[in-house]
Amino acid sequence: MKSKNKIWFSALLLLFTFISLPISAATTGDKLDTVVQIMLVITILVIAFVLWLAVVYSEKNDAKGKTFLQPVNKFLNWITRSTPIEKENDILFQHNFDGIRELDNKVPPWFNFLFYGTIVWGIIYMLVFHVFSDGQVQANEYKMEIQQAALEREIMIKSGTYLNEENVTLLTDAAGLSEGKVIFQKNCVSCHAIDGGGLVGPNITDDFWIHGGGIKNIFKIIKYGVPAKGMITWQTQLDPNKMQQVASYIISLHGTKPANPKAPEGTKWEEQKTDSIK
Repeated sequence: MKSKNKIWFSALLLLFTFISLPISAATTGDKLDTVVQIMLVITILVIAFVLWLAVVYSEKNDAKGKTFLQPVNKFLNWITRSTPIEKENDILFQHNFDGIRELDNKVPPWFNFLFYGTIVWGIIYMLVFHVFSDGQVQANEYKMEIQQAALEREIMIKSGTYLNEENVTLLTDAAGLSEGKVIFQKNCVSCHAIDGGGLVGPNITDDFWIHGGGIKNIFKIIKYGVPAKGMITWQTQLDPNKMQQVASYIISLHGTKPANPKAPEGTKWEEQKTDSIK
């Protein structure tokens, strides 16, 4: 490789390295901790260094790669620092056990690094999690996950994704009731009349309900329907927010005076605390 090409290649390699660093950190997000991000950065730097060595030594006429492997071999010899086989007689112990003799090999540096590294790591871990913190790592993580789940649940409820007959609440704002009125007039007047007095369906302005009153029961009836009574299910046509709006509008019709009300049907409903306005 020519010097000019080597310069361009090195420049591209460095550019790739600096671009990869923020990408590697960004792709990990919050799910991976800082240690993993550091490992990714180190891996990219090692790859870049090896490629740079390949570029540097590619100009030399070295078919067997001895020049390129020379720094690698030096590093391996230093990190292992083992005694060559031909010199093993120099490190033999004098004692003999049934023809078995022991070598006096030194502990290789890589093992010492690993051993002392675990000690340093243990000290850091103890200080971080048991001295400067309460040590309840899993308990704290569990509490954080519970809080996060509760927050996400509230967001889902407000967006309507998690809205159902168990957690639905009565809407009292003008916008919500106005939307509910539009939905009612579009889909419900053929059975309940424009003023809620009832036609095929029952009167929804009085105190009597066949399947229970209140926001939760009305939402449930709208959602699942009552096929035996001709009330279809609306959950395939209306999303939870719209069902909440129309259910709230129906409750707002309570006590009004329809033009031609049907006779009461069902039993008298008394508002429960769980169905009170929130």
